[in-house]
Amino acid sequence: ICSDFPEIDIATPGCTSVAADDGSSSVVVEVIPSTESHVALLKSIFDFGAIKSLLDREDFSMIYDSMHGVNGPFSKAVFVDELGQPESVLMNHIPKDDFNGGHADPNLTYAKELVAIMGLDKKGNKIDVSGSVPSFGAAADGDGDRNMILGSQFFVTPSDSLAVLVANANCMPFFSTQGGLKAVARSMPTSGAVDLVAKDLNLDFFETPTGWKFFGNLMDSKCIFKGKDYTPFICGEESFGTGSDHVREKDGIWAVLAWLNVLAAQNPDSSKALVTVEDIVRKHWATYGRNYYCRWDFEGMDAVGANAMMDKMRASTAANTGRTVGSYTIATADDFKYVDPVDGSVAQKQGIRFLMSDGSRIIFRLSGTAGSGATVRMYIEQYETEKLDLAVANALKELTTIALSLCDIKTFCGTETPTVIT
Repeated sequence: ICSDFPEIDIATPGCTSVAADDGSSSVVVEVIPSTESHVALLKSIFDFGAIKSLLDREDFSMIYDSMHGVNGPFSKAVFVDELGQPESVLMNHIPKDDFNGGHADPNLTYAKELVAIMGLDKKGNKIDVSGSVPSFGAAADGDGDRNMILGSQFFVTPSDSLAVLVANANCMPFFSTQGGLKAVARSMPTSGAVDLVAKDLNLDFFETPTGWKFFGNLMDSKCIFKGKDYTPFICGEESFGTGSDHVREKDGIWAVLAWLNVLAAQNPDSSKALVTVEDIVRKHWATYGRNYYCRWDFEGMDAVGANAMMDKMRASTAANTGRTVGSYTIATADDFKYVDPVDGSVAQKQGIRFLMSDGSRIIFRLSGTAGSGATVRMYIEQYETEKLDLAVANALKELTTIALSLCDIKTFCGTETPTVIT
C-alpha cells in the first residue's frame, strides 16, 4: 500500500519521524516494548515473591505451552527472566507464523502434547504414565488471550477455573489493595459455578451474552458512563477466556499467574505437603457443589441447516416450556436476551436455552458462518451437591441424550458426532 514508506526497525523501542518529500505532512511511528510493559503490569497485580517461592519448591513443577503463539516471549519474560525458572518449564514458546502446523487452541483436543504430559486423554480422563507428572500445567492460544489450566492428571474446566479464582481473588494484591473484589460476570453459556460464589460473597453479578465488549461496559460503568463502580472486577467465558479490569480483554497469562498466586497462598509453608490444583478444586466443590459441564462443538456444519435448526428451536420455545423430557421438566425455554445495565443497549438471539426445574441447563449457540461453515455449540450442565466424583460423561448422559433430541441436529446437519468436546 505504501511501497515508498521507509523501513522502520520494529525490533528497537523508540520513535521515528517520517516527513513527506514536500514537507506538507509528517508522521511519528512509535515502537513500544509491549512485553516489558505487560510484565510490569503483571508484577503490580500478583505477589511474584510468593509465586517464586512456590515454583522453587522441590515438590512443585510446572509446564506452560504457548502453542507457538505470541505468548511465548511473555512467558519467557515472566517465568525465566522474572521468576528465575529454567527455560524447560516452557514448551512451544517460539512464535511461528503457522503455529508450527498446529491448531493453537488451548483445550483438551488441540493441546494434546501438553495434555499427555499432564497424564490425561482428550476427554480429561487419567491415562497411564511413566515417570512423574508436573504439578501444574497451562496452555495459551495463538494470540495469548485464552488459557487452559491443568493439575497433575486433573483438568480444570474454564467455568470452575473462573469460580475458584473469584472465591480466592483477595489473595492477589490487585484486589486486596483495592478493598477486595466487587463484581463478577460470566457469559450466558458459562456454567453457574461462579454464581454461587458471587452470592456467597455478596458480589454484584452479571450474566451477559458471549463477547468481551459486554464485560468492558461493566468495567467502565463509572469511568465512562458515570454509573456504579464495579471494579475491581473478574469475568470469564467457558471458551477458556478469563480476565479482570487490568485490561479490557481476556488475558491468558493473567489467568495462569492468578492460579499460581492462589496456589502460593494455599502453600505458605514449604515444609508441609503441597496443596494441589485438584485439592483446591475439590475443596471448592465441597463448599459450593459441583456444576458438571461440557460443551460439544460441531464444526464445519452447513450454515443453512444449522440456522434452520436454531430457527425451529426458537419457534418452539413456548411449546417446550413446561414439557417433561425424560426425568427432567423444562421450566423455561427461551432465546436469551440481554439489556445492558450500563448503556441500555439490547442484544437479542444470543442462544436457545432450556432451563430445567432442578437448575440443569441445555444451551445452543451458532458461531461462525463464514468460510468453513457454521459451528454449532451445545452446552450441557447439571448441578450436584452430593455426587461430586462422577465422570462428567456419566453425570451428563441423560441430559446429553435429551439435548440431541431437542435440537434434532442429525436431521438438520447430518451428524450427532461432535468435532470437539470440552
